[in-house]
Amino acid sequence: MIPLLRQFSSFFWIGLVVVGVHYGVLVFLVEIAHVAVLPATLTGYTAGGLVSYLLNRHHTFKTGRPHEEAGWRFVVVAGIGFGLTSVFMWLFYARMHLPYLLAQLVTTCCVMVWSFAAHKFWTFRFVPPA
Repeated sequence: MIPLLRQFSSFFWIGLVVVGVHYGVLVFLVEIAHVAVLPATLTGYTAGGLVSYLLNRHHTFKTGRPHEEAGWRFVVVAGIGFGLTSVFMWLFYARMHLPYLLAQLVTTCCVMVWSFAAHKFWTFRFVPPA
């Protein structure tokens, strides 16, 4: 149980860096560049995803899985997270009319649970050859 807590803790702290990138891009695009919220949040999600892959691969999951395998798996998980982000932001922002940063915060929490589990058990899980 302790290794799982350490791993999730690392994922959480790296997640704060990723959130900084994601929200920085989001706020810049919405407030400065006047881009609509949904495309802006998805652009931020993509930028944060690049940071997430690099940091989590080396610090959270410390995998031996080659980039050729982990990379495409990461893209699949991130693609599903991208879809979840679209749906949740549409629901919380467009339908429920929450302020966009609050909607993004709730969305981030939901997608974080999915991402951690998928990356731990599929993306970065390395089973050495027998």
